[in-house]
Amino acid sequence: MSNEVLKVEDLRVYFPHKSRGVFPRTIGQIKAVDGVSFELGGAETLGLVGESGCGKSTTGRAILRLVDPTSGQVVINGTDVAELSRRAMRPVRQQAQMIFQDPYNALNPRQTVGAILASPFRIQKVDPPGGVKQAVRELMHRVGLNPEHVNRYPYEFSGSQRQRIGIARAIALRPKLIICDEPVSALDVSIQAQILNLLQDLQSDFGVSYLFIAHDLAVVRQIAQRVAVMYLGHIVESAPREELFAHPLHPYTHALMSAVPVPDQCADGARAHRARRRPAQSAQSALGLRLPHALLHRPGSLPD
Repeated sequence: MSNEVLKVEDLRVYFPHKSRGVFPRTIGQIKAVDGVSFELGGAETLGLVGESGCGKSTTGRAILRLVDPTSGQVVINGTDVAELSRRAMRPVRQQAQMIFQDPYNALNPRQTVGAILASPFRIQKVDPPGGVKQAVRELMHRVGLNPEHVNRYPYEFSGSQRQRIGIARAIALRPKLIICDEPVSALDVSIQAQILNLLQDLQSDFGVSYLFIAHDLAVVRQIAQRVAVMYLGHIVESAPREELFAHPLHPYTHALMSAVPVPDQCADGARAHRARRRPAQSAQSALGLRLPHALLHRPGSLPD
């Protein structure tokens, strides 16, 4: 793949399964990620989907070495990070960041938003043009936050605003790769579209690549160009977005598709028609009341 930002080859993450007792011993291994391989190009979004517990979040964390991989190769911008030490990983993190699922637990509650957004510059010893304070205010404005709130704490923001803070922190150093670990699953449906649009705008402006981890196929279909389906630690199917949704091949992909709720307009219309015809009867049954026949045909006549 030309302009390759991320290459993962035969990635494995195993956790020891220990026995109970005073002297626990390892009796087996839990194969959270077992032989995962994929590539990600520049300014591209790859959706990684699957049910809870399939290993998709562990894959994202292993790529950034938040979890140490058991074996395999992870190449970020030409650098194999699988065997790097913590100190050697520091410059790599300037080019690869993460947006976490829970926007509240991902932020230090004892720090102001200004201190949180200034931390990438401080840790990486980067002096942005105009200074750190100006860069922080520009980041807040870019993600749709009021720069005047720079001295507020995370608990003073809504869930959507906290996620915007997390996004601002991730793009502070203009990375080439961002791991999005279910960034909208904790948000209301009305807010999800706003965050997805923001991510797409940032990708258009900065050319960043996303590994977008999610279990909601509708969200992945909106933002990803390619989709990889993960099941029990393996990628069982990978294809361009429209091809995968139009012609899924693996039985598990079919199962995921069938689990997506589809509104039945005929059924909804029938329910609405019945509700319009008998509003008082339904209320009568629910309240356990015996009303005069004349009241049954007068909506709004029920006692408070």
